[in-house]
Amino acid sequence: MDNNFDTIHEFEQALSKFTGAPYVIMTDCCTHAIELCLRYDQITQCSFTAYTYLSIPMTMHKLGIDYRLLDTPNWIGEYAFENTRIWDSARLLRQDMYRPGQMQCLSFGYSKPLEIGRGGAILLDDSTAYNKMIKQRYDGRDLTISPWQTQKTFEIGYHYRPTPEEARLGLELLPKVDQEPKHVAYPDLREISIV
Repeated sequence: MDNNFDTIHEFEQALSKFTGAPYVIMTDCCTHAIELCLRYDQITQCSFTAYTYLSIPMTMHKLGIDYRLLDTPNWIGEYAFENTRIWDSARLLRQDMYRPGQMQCLSFGYSKPLEIGRGGAILLDDSTAYNKMIKQRYDGRDLTISPWQTQKTFEIGYHYRPTPEEARLGLELLPKVDQEPKHVAYPDLREISIV
C-alpha cells in the first residue's frame, strides 16, 4: 500500500474497532461518502428528512435521483434514506453503532462528534461494495499498485480522498469523542429552491 495511506488505513481500522463495522472507508467529506453509496447501490429514488444540510438534495440533483422530503424535524444523530440501506450518520459517533447490512456515513466536519474540521467515512459490511468504493474514493486507483503510473486499468473514480493529516487528528481525537448525540435544528428544505 502507498505509504501516504498508512495513517488513513490505521484510522479506518480504529473506526472499525470503535463502531463495530467490519469495513470503513474514509473520504474527504460525509456528502461524498453518501454519494459513493448512492452510486454503488444505483439509487434512483428515495425519501429523507426535509431537515438536513442542503448538500444532500444538491447531491440528489447531481445524480439525477428523484427524491421526496419528509416532515421529520426531530431526528437525533442520524437518519435513513428510506427504502435504501444508506444512513446519514453525520451527527453520530458512538461505540458499536454499526447496523449490520447497512451503509452509515459519518462526518468529521465542524460541530460534529469527531471534529477534525473536514472528512467523512462509510461504515459497511459488504466486501464487494468496500472493494469498489475504496478505489472510487481515490480516482479509481488500486493502492496496492505503486507507483500509480504503472496501473493500466482504472474504473471510474472520484477525487474524494482524505489526507493523512486528517486521519492522524482523527486517531488523536477518537478516544475522547463525545458519544452523546444532540439534536441540531436544520431549516425546512421544502422552503428553499435549488436552481
